[in-house]
Amino acid sequence: MPAPAPSDRARLPVAVYILGLSVFALGTSEFMLSGILQPLARDLRVSIPQAGLLVSAFAIGMVVGAPVLAAATLRLPRRTTLIALLAVFGLGQVAGALAPSYGVLFASRVVSALACAGFWAVGAAVAVSLVPVTARARAMAVMVGGLSIANIAGVPAGALLGQHAGWRAAFWAVAGLAAVGLLGVVALVPRTSVPTGDDRPQLRRELTIYKDKQVWLALTATAMNAAAVFALFSYLSPLLTDTAGLAESWVPTVLALFGVGALIGTFIGGRIADAHLFGTLFGGISASTVVLAVLALTAHSPVAAIALSLMLGVTAFTTAPALNARMFNVANAAPTLAGATTTAAFNIGNTVGPWLGGLAIGAGWGYPSVAWTGAVLAAVAVLTTAVAFRLHRTTNRSRLIASSGTAGTTGTAGTTGTAGTTGTAGTTGTAGAAAVTTTASETAKQL
Repeated sequence: MPAPAPSDRARLPVAVYILGLSVFALGTSEFMLSGILQPLARDLRVSIPQAGLLVSAFAIGMVVGAPVLAAATLRLPRRTTLIALLAVFGLGQVAGALAPSYGVLFASRVVSALACAGFWAVGAAVAVSLVPVTARARAMAVMVGGLSIANIAGVPAGALLGQHAGWRAAFWAVAGLAAVGLLGVVALVPRTSVPTGDDRPQLRRELTIYKDKQVWLALTATAMNAAAVFALFSYLSPLLTDTAGLAESWVPTVLALFGVGALIGTFIGGRIADAHLFGTLFGGISASTVVLAVLALTAHSPVAAIALSLMLGVTAFTTAPALNARMFNVANAAPTLAGATTTAAFNIGNTVGPWLGGLAIGAGWGYPSVAWTGAVLAAVAVLTTAVAFRLHRTTNRSRLIASSGTAGTTGTAGTTGTAGTTGTAGTTGTAGAAAVTTTASETAKQL
């Protein structure tokens, strides 16, 4: 599809907003269990930690689905792939609403997550293909905005439905949203041809990114940051009611405040991450560590629990653009798998965090223990980022010495993201002295 004319660059295609609407449905499904955990556990006669594993089930599906479906659909028509994945996702929500047992609901979550992961990977590629290079970050911001709005509106709405109409009503509502998104994709997302020739995606070439230790450090930092947040977020509802003493009617409000914080954090991170990538990572993850530790100490105070839930949304999502940008910087040779790897890393954290939080609760340490668990995980993310920064400085210093008269390539990511998001990378090549200048400027703006 031809790039938009210069006069059109101020506007994004309607199809991008349709993809954002679909992401709103996906994000609501992924996160809404935090608000309906208690009624769901009572109805299915399982413990709170067992119900919390449903969050991990979705995350596991995302971890497996993102890279596998990204690779499997690499050469398939993207619009057709989006339609098929969104249909499967919607049917998964229907299966969840009708689930007669915990096991069936668990299976429906995994299937829905597989479809969700594939939609993210392909949808991001479609969104950036519909706009010029200079608007790619804006297009991704619309998709990420769908996720943030899901936290602000979708998750609290699901909690309200769960409290007043039963937890199954929340699944039916998401199925309806998926149907609307599906109709929008069918009607408004244009057909795009599969790249051919030199532009044809090659899985073998993209897989080479996993030989780079910086890719693994970026993956670990992303996973640990997500695990820190979701160790707490998955059990936020019982912490608010059983520990802080709030009524269940307060849960949707606090979840909405967390979403507002996430939106504020995404905006802040998007504004500063390009100029201060590692500074944003250190600042945001360190702040999350402090917020989680303070929450663990003050969890019995309703005011503190509410205020710190808002602050955690801000600190956790401030790092998201930097985490996405870092992955695309170190994996710019493989834009398809870079996005899938970021999604997988985020959801590895979504799996590990609730699991460890459940272990802490099961050990009898109480709900404040999930905040301590999150604080430890966030501290690991800070340490991993420090190792990556040290390696980054060492590598760039070596490139400065060795690059006289040789060709240099640098990747600059244009992306804004949250938990589970992707972006795109633009790569430019220069030679000799220009390579030295580019490398030096890249090093200078990391902090």
